[in-house]
Amino acid sequence: MIQASNLTKRFDGFTALNEISCTIADGCIYGLVGSNGAGKSTLIRLMTGVYKADGGSVAIDGEPIFDNEATKRQIAYVPDELYFLPGASIKRMSELYGAVYPDFDAKRCAELTASFGLPYTRSAGTFSKGMRRQAATILALCTKPKYIFFDETFDGLDPVMRNLVRGLVCQDVADRNATAIITSHSLRELEDTCDQLALLHKGGMVLESDVTNLKTSLFKVQIAFSGEYDREKFAGIDLMHFAKRGSVTNMIVRGDRDETVWRLQAMQPLLMDILPLTLEEVFTYEMEALGYVFDDILNDAPTGARSEGGAAV
Repeated sequence: MIQASNLTKRFDGFTALNEISCTIADGCIYGLVGSNGAGKSTLIRLMTGVYKADGGSVAIDGEPIFDNEATKRQIAYVPDELYFLPGASIKRMSELYGAVYPDFDAKRCAELTASFGLPYTRSAGTFSKGMRRQAATILALCTKPKYIFFDETFDGLDPVMRNLVRGLVCQDVADRNATAIITSHSLRELEDTCDQLALLHKGGMVLESDVTNLKTSLFKVQIAFSGEYDREKFAGIDLMHFAKRGSVTNMIVRGDRDETVWRLQAMQPLLMDILPLTLEEVFTYEMEALGYVFDDILNDAPTGARSEGGAAV
């Protein structure tokens, strides 16, 4: 288990992380999302012991991570900015990893390299960005870590390789009860991968929740009645959003879906549809309820920082 308590990190007077606390259980895939500069990479570097915290603490299985060689052998880290030894091939890097990690599986490394269609003995310096990302992922997984950290996991990967990498990570988590901590450009990519998600903004934790709970506790209702009515008609129902146009109303509701449907049907509406929300929509309404404006948060990211799906990191 990873436990962060009031974790704070500053750089030249700038607070990158401000008293963040979270608990990451064993055997889960934990996603970090947020605009550029939200603090995701800083949090990962604190959790992997790259940075030393200026305040608070972070521990893995009850042990502090910074300057803890034994605990660091249980983790692997694939950073946003990848590094390979000058002129080194995957084969040469696997020898280095094998010298550092006692459980490194060189045979699996060679097999996965072949499965990905990567050159095993050619210098990684000749690889494309996507190929380097694949190579770094293979090397990290073959260390057989208990905890594996991916910063900008799918950056530079085409759709086929994204699915392959996602499958490998999920397989490792399931087969070895490993724990994966992931950041990504898109909420949509994390939606089908993660068990838990945390949203960071300006160094703070805006929201942390189980993905299933996030997606089932909120839902959209489109409903219509013949007579005049207003929001008061739905007193007792937890409405996060209410928009009426003519006789038709669109609502975002929080609560038990079956109970809400029963209550609304008892009102004898002319029509009623219950619609699922995307994870991005869930975050939007959850954050609005907390006083945040989602569009403003995304607009804090530099031009070009948005993903194809519209979310920024």
